[in-house]
Amino acid sequence: MTKHFLYAVFIFLVFPGITPAQERYMIGYGGFAGFQASMWAVKDMGLLKKYGLDGEVVMLPGSVRQLQALVGDSIHFGHTDAAGTIRAIAGGAEVVLVAGSLNKFPYSFVAQKEIRKPADLVGKKIGIVGFGSANDLAVTLLLKEWNIPRQSVTVLQSGGAANRLAALFAKSLDATLLSYPEIGEAVRMGMNVLSDFSELKAADYPMTAVAVRRSFLEQKRDVVKRFVMAYAEGTYQFLTDKEKALSIYKRRLKQENPVALEETYKYFAPKFSFPTRISRDGMRNTIEIIAQSNAKLDTRLDRYVDESLLDELEKEGFFRRITGK
Repeated sequence: MTKHFLYAVFIFLVFPGITPAQERYMIGYGGFAGFQASMWAVKDMGLLKKYGLDGEVVMLPGSVRQLQALVGDSIHFGHTDAAGTIRAIAGGAEVVLVAGSLNKFPYSFVAQKEIRKPADLVGKKIGIVGFGSANDLAVTLLLKEWNIPRQSVTVLQSGGAANRLAALFAKSLDATLLSYPEIGEAVRMGMNVLSDFSELKAADYPMTAVAVRRSFLEQKRDVVKRFVMAYAEGTYQFLTDKEKALSIYKRRLKQENPVALEETYKYFAPKFSFPTRISRDGMRNTIEIIAQSNAKLDTRLDRYVDESLLDELEKEGFFRRITGK
């Protein structure tokens, strides 16, 4: 009895906001880029507490690592992209997407200043986060649109945005995909923005979506629903409360430059989706592309997306209450 009492006291002291019976949820996000804002907002705006949850956000670079952590039960919620999730599910991962906040590629293609047109990329080195990532898919789509065979360039796994920006500066890469605030830094370094991905014909792409294990959704449906509510409200507050959004960016991006913060907000705010639904066209486009190299791929949308919680919230008037409309 004494041992159990001491353990309860220890938990209370270490996590004072948690009762002994309250479960703590681990929430993944994929990196230090402005498009992670919705996942940061659930914590930084106090929305987990508002909806009766306790949790912590943890950085796991890229969708692949988050999906591995989800499958391994190390995290409960991931912030993943369409391609990574589809490939994981095709490989046997029992996960599903339940909400999303960004349905556009949030990238620009940035190159050395002497690379002025797409044809100049032939024979050059392009850095991406990792093979199978959203970066990888975006490069594939862009090269296809430019009629440049992928084999005519060298695509390298080069790590996060900060690493790739440094590699551009050192000229160990000729081009890469960047988002804000790194785009602004690259321009100030004299790099050339060859393309904004919003110009792509197939620009719709679920870039940030909430992924959970199917078993967790079945067993803890109310928990997932409350998390989706926090995620949706965080996205809406990010869209409508600039001061709160800039405060989150300043803290999470460790960025003190007000110009960079302003650039980042102006770039991302118009791209976020509310209500927080996943682009069905974007999912279908991605499934179609992956199916070209995987003939056995299940092309049914409900294999990858479950928006039943969003449907419930819509019927209950949740989104109207958030907006006041």
